[in-house]
Amino acid sequence: MKAPTMDTYLKGHDEAARLKRRATYAAVGVAGTLIVIKLGAWVITGSISMLASLVDSTLDLLASGLNLIAVSHALTPADEEHRFGHGKAEALAGLGQAAFIAGSAAFLLFESLDRLVAPRPIEQTMIGLGVMSVSIALTVSLVLYQRHVISRTRSLAIGADQLHYATDIATNAGVIIALVLTGVWGWTYADPLISLAISVTIGWGAFKILRGSYYELMDTEFDEADRMRIKSIVKAHKEVISLHDLRTRRAGQNSFIQMHLELPPDMTLTEAHRVSDEVESEIRKAFPDAEVLTHQDPAGLEAVAPLDRN
Repeated sequence: MKAPTMDTYLKGHDEAARLKRRATYAAVGVAGTLIVIKLGAWVITGSISMLASLVDSTLDLLASGLNLIAVSHALTPADEEHRFGHGKAEALAGLGQAAFIAGSAAFLLFESLDRLVAPRPIEQTMIGLGVMSVSIALTVSLVLYQRHVISRTRSLAIGADQLHYATDIATNAGVIIALVLTGVWGWTYADPLISLAISVTIGWGAFKILRGSYYELMDTEFDEADRMRIKSIVKAHKEVISLHDLRTRRAGQNSFIQMHLELPPDMTLTEAHRVSDEVESEIRKAFPDAEVLTHQDPAGLEAVAPLDRN
């Protein structure tokens, strides 16, 4: 298998950047559209579930706008002050999204409890049902596109966006159920109860976004399967005796892999450099977005690294 060239890497990076930008523009456009139609539907119907969905879409717009800014910043090339790039801007955007979403969940929780104490009838149910059907269609289209982008870029920010838009699908379906049970069958408690369930779902989504952002900001290692894959690639090279001090982390769409290679003690510096280049090339085949750094050690030399995780 031919190793990826620098031109191939740059083309892939540019394609990922285009996909990310398109995904953020699509999210902002969908959220803005949903706010307009849900606002009208809430004014007409007076449904607390519709209000819950409206608040959720408003938070989506704020979060997606934050994403747009963060992704643009994260795609800025590395400079003298940020030698590892700006990829962690995406994780910071994830923290902002988590805060927005958690706030909306708290607001809906209190509104739902208030409506449980004093339930109210819903007006113009058919208008609400029509609006929510359109909302579901738009949201499903957006989520499918976001999943495509995530599969190509592994973007944390787009992933956070996709998570709460996916939650919106269930939220919108819940609103439809509430409109039918309350507006058609007269079950007035269904509206606040479903709104309450929506608030809990939104809160759980905020927690998952917060957790993912925290792991990236704290330079959490790759999962064990990926680490084992790296070790297998290194040890498959016939001139590498072993490795130690493998360290990995992610920042946005970029990954960083570094390790010490244990090579024969009598190997020349030129040969050691060749082996390192070959190992790094093989790792980049498996992890095309990775920046790989290796250090050569004579086999048998005691490792002194305090974080040795071989």
